[in-house]
Amino acid sequence: MSKDSKKRAHLDIKLFGKWDFEAEVEDPGLKRYICLEPKFLPHSGGRHEHKKFGKASVNIVERLINNMMRHGRCGGKKAKAMGIVKNALELIHMRTGKNPVAVLVKALENAAPKEEVTRVAYGGIVYPIAVDIAPQRRLDLALRHIAEGAREAAFNNFRTIDECLAEEILNAYGGDSRSFAIRRKEEIERIALSSR
Repeated sequence: MSKDSKKRAHLDIKLFGKWDFEAEVEDPGLKRYICLEPKFLPHSGGRHEHKKFGKASVNIVERLINNMMRHGRCGGKKAKAMGIVKNALELIHMRTGKNPVAVLVKALENAAPKEEVTRVAYGGIVYPIAVDIAPQRRLDLALRHIAEGAREAAFNNFRTIDECLAEEILNAYGGDSRSFAIRRKEEIERIALSSR
């Protein structure tokens, strides 16, 4: 197999056989940590676990799936979480007509906080100090808040978690304050601004 045919075969791989991974990461800090390597089925089996910064090489859709099975009904059920994310991506594609992977990447960029507060003890007194957040933590927080917002919206609601996840991603994509992730980002940055 020649080098060109390998490259072509690599580009022909689509997520769930439907969407390609052609998305532009505009945030220079997050560019290294948002992995858009083409995969048909986003399931690495935890091969990254024992490497430092190994989760940076895990596909971004798989990281969202892993965050969806945090606790509750999807706890440890990766196939169920994968079905939820697949349906949510279908809904995003139907509503916007755009590539849902690109919409997810933009939503993560919008939902990633830039500053937070840490505690520094100086002479027995604890001061809150605003600090910049590391890029990998920014992405972790954005993924966690999007998944948490979807779970919270689906709890005691007639809408399914698939619809709630799609709504959360679309609201974060538009920078809308109806999104749980955007509200948390603004809250974290407001607290950091007040403790500068």
